[in-house]
Amino acid sequence: MQERLAAACQRAGRAHEEVRLMGVSKLHSAETIAEAAAAGLKLFGENRVQEFDAKRDRLRELGVADVEVHLIGHLQSNKSARAAEIFDGIDSVDSLRLAQRLNDTAGKLGKKLPVLIEVKLSAELAKSGLAADGPELGSLLEQLPVLPHLVMRGLMTIAPLDEDPETARACFRQLRSLREALAQQHPRLDFRELSMGMSGDFEMAIEEGSTLVRIGTALFGERAAG
Repeated sequence: MQERLAAACQRAGRAHEEVRLMGVSKLHSAETIAEAAAAGLKLFGENRVQEFDAKRDRLRELGVADVEVHLIGHLQSNKSARAAEIFDGIDSVDSLRLAQRLNDTAGKLGKKLPVLIEVKLSAELAKSGLAADGPELGSLLEQLPVLPHLVMRGLMTIAPLDEDPETARACFRQLRSLREALAQQHPRLDFRELSMGMSGDFEMAIEEGSTLVRIGTALFGERAAG
């Protein structure tokens, strides 16, 4: 996988170091994570608070201690406290209320919690995230500088499911343009991260400026249903 990532970076005229690889380990075992960590992968993404909570003790038993695990799935406010405690970052913040709850918990824990803002660039009802042109996104970004226990790092999106690959490309290009506009409007915030691209479209995402690709199936194979 690192070879494919490096080749995609080379084709896009970018340094390999500009793009990080996140292994999406949802519905995979702690043992699978441990094997990937032993092979050199240090960043993982999980979709559900309860699922990762159940893996944590086993990872410690397996001696996995030097990895980062981020939540990349939709987070309900009532699970935010536990998420802030067990994850190293929340990459799917999609409301001011959620950000405030995460900030409160991180403050009680004495930690700085990295976050990404999830932006919805698809009409699919199942997709989460803030509308790129909605007032909620602006309100959240205006308030983030006064939430001292959150560390804003950038934006995340999930491309729509479509047989035409150019649909995904347009989505990635839109997020990059949005990042550039928002960075000018909110100079106190850090927009360095563009988390976009998964197993089927990560090479295209790299061409369009992704700094973090989320790879599950291409790394770990098909997951069990769940």
